[in-house]
Amino acid sequence: MDMEGRIMKKLLLPAAVIAALAAGAATYFRHQNGNTLPDNIAVSNGRLELERYDVASLYAGRVQNVLVDEGSEVKAGDVLAELSSDIASGKVEEAMAGESAARETVLRAQAAVRQAQEAVARADAQIAAQQQQQKVAQMELDNAGRLQSEDLVSPAETQRRRSQRDGAAAAVKAAQAAKSEALAMVRQAQAGVAEAQAGVAARQAQVKTAESAQSDMKITSPKDGRVEYRIAETGSVIAAGSKVISLIDPSDASMNIFLPNAQAAVLKVGDEARIVLDGLDAVFPAKISFIATNAQFTPKAVETANERAKLMFKVKLKIPADIALKYNRLLKGGMTGNGYVRTNAQSGWPAELAVKLPQ
Repeated sequence: MDMEGRIMKKLLLPAAVIAALAAGAATYFRHQNGNTLPDNIAVSNGRLELERYDVASLYAGRVQNVLVDEGSEVKAGDVLAELSSDIASGKVEEAMAGESAARETVLRAQAAVRQAQEAVARADAQIAAQQQQQKVAQMELDNAGRLQSEDLVSPAETQRRRSQRDGAAAAVKAAQAAKSEALAMVRQAQAGVAEAQAGVAARQAQVKTAESAQSDMKITSPKDGRVEYRIAETGSVIAAGSKVISLIDPSDASMNIFLPNAQAAVLKVGDEARIVLDGLDAVFPAKISFIATNAQFTPKAVETANERAKLMFKVKLKIPADIALKYNRLLKGGMTGNGYVRTNAQSGWPAELAVKLPQ
């Protein structure tokens, strides 16, 4: 082989390698861009998102203890952190003392009612006795009148009997007046009982408020989840509404993808979807849970510069909660991957997008 042939061979070999690499890269990028997929499949890349929520304190205070670590699994109602509760405990004790005093006031008012009712009973007895005396005095007066008509008693005796009758009648009226006064005392005492009972109710409400505030010194998880961050630490002094713990809900895993109008227009909430995450040999089932009603420019982190010039619609793909929980240790917020949807819901999924869960 002459010198020229050897030179040509040396030049052609690297060129062949470069061509092969270029062909492989082209194949890879075609696959990544969905060019190998059927026309009814739309694909876009995105990041896995796990719903996060921050647990805050209702009251200001000093963090006495943080009971969970980052990565801990928690259940709804689990205590995450405790604030110093000395002031809250003092308010509970103060409110309970007020309630006890209010109950004593009720007892005194009830005793006053009983005393007034006893006075009414005595007045009734006095009225009955005076009415009996009035009746006897009237009979004696009537008898004296008959005897006077027969000249058997003097007019003075008849007058004396009349005076006795009138005195008995006055005594009856006095007893009736005493009863009216006793009844007024009963009503007044009953009003005092009602007022005292209202005071007890108010104090009970204060106790509940104080106990609720004391309970809120224990910051609990509103739902099942996993601790992502400890925002406050033991000894920290926080204001009311300050965030203490950041939780993620491993059952709420989703991916936002961006599709052009032609593809997004035929999608419906509830349609099936697929999510393939980088680094996992799996195809996760998903459903469309949200389709934006307004178009937007695609974020720079999602599409190429050329495609950013196009208006795109955000589509949210959500993995079923039971599957997300089952694989919660594999699914992590921020994982990159692709989301796939069918532009024709009646068509099937290609074999490479058949559901394949991690082993």
